Amino acid sequence: MLLIEDSEMINKLLDKVGSAGVWLAALSCTACFPALGSLGSALGLGFLSQFEGIAISTLLPIFAVLALVVNLYSWYKNRSHFRGAWSIAGPVAVLLTLYPLWQYDWSTYLFYFGIFLMVVMSVLNIVKPVKAPVCKV
Repeated sequence: MLLIEDSEMINKLLDKVGSAGVWLAALSCTACFPALGSLGSALGLGFLSQFEGIAISTLLPIFAVLALVVNLYSWYKNRSHFRGAWSIAGPVAVLLTLYPLWQYDWSTYLFYFGIFLMVVMSVLNIVKPVKAPVCKV
């Protein structure tokens, strides 16, 4: 029983790390995402712009893949299809924006939607966690 609770806590922690990492990496690229760049400057995170190359090309995909894997595992474990689909939609949108859809103007909005959705789902998992399915016979 203790092992299951530890696994759930690690899963929740990794989900938050993935979401926060995507945010931090996105805040460092003022040229790519001007709205997040201005937010980062307002929060005093303007020094992150010197790490723009490594943040966008390395950290952002790593954290997005981490969030995707953790959310896929959570979906598999909890069998909540509605919550699972929405929780993986954010990281998938971020990864689609970074690779195949980068050339389109509207992809920036898809990226913002993906980041917003990751934060909403992380907060929702804290406020109202998914309960494991119970078979009543």
